[in-house]
Amino acid sequence: MAKLHLRPVQFADTPIGRDGEVARLAGGMQWFAAYEVIEGGARRTVPIAEFARTLCANDERAAELHTIITAPRAPLTLGERTLRFDQPLVAGILNVTPDSFSDKGPSDDPVAAGVAMASAGAALIDVGGESTRPGAELVWEEDEKKRVEPVIRGLARAGTLVSVDTRKAMVMEAGLAAGAAIVNDVAALLWDDRALEVVAKAGCPVVLMHSPDPAKGPHGGSGYGDVLTEVYDWLDARIAAAVAGGVDRARIIVDPGIGFGKSLQDNLSLLNGLAMFHGLGCPVLLGASRKRMIGALSNEAPADQRLGGSIALALKGAEAGVQLLRVHDVPETVQALKVWRGMRDQALVGR
Repeated sequence: MAKLHLRPVQFADTPIGRDGEVARLAGGMQWFAAYEVIEGGARRTVPIAEFARTLCANDERAAELHTIITAPRAPLTLGERTLRFDQPLVAGILNVTPDSFSDKGPSDDPVAAGVAMASAGAALIDVGGESTRPGAELVWEEDEKKRVEPVIRGLARAGTLVSVDTRKAMVMEAGLAAGAAIVNDVAALLWDDRALEVVAKAGCPVVLMHSPDPAKGPHGGSGYGDVLTEVYDWLDARIAAAVAGGVDRARIIVDPGIGFGKSLQDNLSLLNGLAMFHGLGCPVLLGASRKRMIGALSNEAPADQRLGGSIALALKGAEAGVQLLRVHDVPETVQALKVWRGMRDQALVGR
């Protein structure tokens, strides 16, 4: 029997005057009026007003997915800090690598750079010590640890919420010990045999990102039949494996892995279908900032000239109800989201 997937579509500015016609997306700031129902390669649209009568009454999975998609995402309490997911938050990217695809190397004072991003509105600073660009060389775990540990410690002492961006268990342990509150793993805990154990033992939140063959590297793969449903199902399986390994499901965040082992067409399909990932029941992180796809769509603009495209993708994520936006350009993205939020607020009080 073909597996059923639901993608929220037909987004509405406001639920006012539309009782029974729209549903709230993941307890956030978006409402939608219909589902695209994907089953066995076939797609059809079912309005919310007819959903309970035409689908939920006869399909237990549809009813369960609807409940999950519309339920609020629980906040994460991290020491004295709390991440609330009722509106999109910004995670600032802080690379302490000499070979990142997106910039010219680490800042002379990465702690100050991270604090500046937090002051500009980033709810979280994501610190990474290994480039994941195509063709990047593997960094020895001791070297990666030496890169990120002092930066994380300095940021944590400054009162900044930090995540450690790594696929290596040793670096996860060092980052958490230095004050990181979250692990962000591009390999979804599959690259290092000890990674799942480390995260489960720490009880910390973890970001599980999709890539086609994370045990080998983030940029493998041989293509997809239906990229949206395949990435969704893969993340669903990784959530189940993490929970079976002792990770609290309420502390899992998912990332569809834009740019990792995916063609331009794959990335665009995922971005257009982002709202479907709310069916996994976890907060969704979107990392599309300065990605190569922006250059591919804009006369091969180099990475440091992709601000406009990055803002466009961040707002696309916000429109799809994404809870975390991982970006390089924090002040500009925060400003864009404030304007977007102003429009959302106005829609709730009147036209």
